[in-house]
Amino acid sequence: MPYKLAIFDFDGTLSDSFSWFLSVINSVADKHKFQRVERDRIDELRSVGAGELIRLLGVAKWRIPLIARDMRKMKAKQIDRISLFPGVDRMFCELKARDMTIAIVSSDSEDNVRHVLGDLDQHVAYFACGAGLFGKTAKFQRILELTGISVDDTISIGDEIRDIDAAREAGIDFGAVTWGYTSGAALEARAPNYLFSRIDEVIAALAVPGR
Repeated sequence: MPYKLAIFDFDGTLSDSFSWFLSVINSVADKHKFQRVERDRIDELRSVGAGELIRLLGVAKWRIPLIARDMRKMKAKQIDRISLFPGVDRMFCELKARDMTIAIVSSDSEDNVRHVLGDLDQHVAYFACGAGLFGKTAKFQRILELTGISVDDTISIGDEIRDIDAAREAGIDFGAVTWGYTSGAALEARAPNYLFSRIDEVIAALAVPGR
């Protein structure tokens, strides 16, 4: 049987926000007293999970909620700099045409997510936004409760190692996308159920009669 519920991450999965992130992260680093992200370290930092990233940059854990708050506020002011990856609109239409329920779980604010989605937000049945850095498992479980769809009929799609870990904790399949924040090699090493390098591959895997 095909999946009935697809839970998408947003930044780096549906929205092309990495260049924006790089443009603001050093001002955030200066304010919150952690290491700046130099260009020659980007590949290294894209190869690790969130916990290791925090360690490498010397981020004080108590500052993480404050950093997330500031990043959401900065993004809201510059939201027009961020767009969806090409093909997201077609993917949503294909999935909805097959009666798949679409949800979004994100650390970003719902206002920011809806702004970037524009009219495509009508295809999203459930939003669970404002997730903590390691708080997506609870959001997944909440979506499952709201939909009444079983874990066996659910897949999560994301671009970070923490997304894989959260999906596994929730007992759902995971499809990793290689065009986001974490490198494809680092994601592949975590053995996701699927590894996608193009949005067309997501459509081909999910918008089919069976799996």
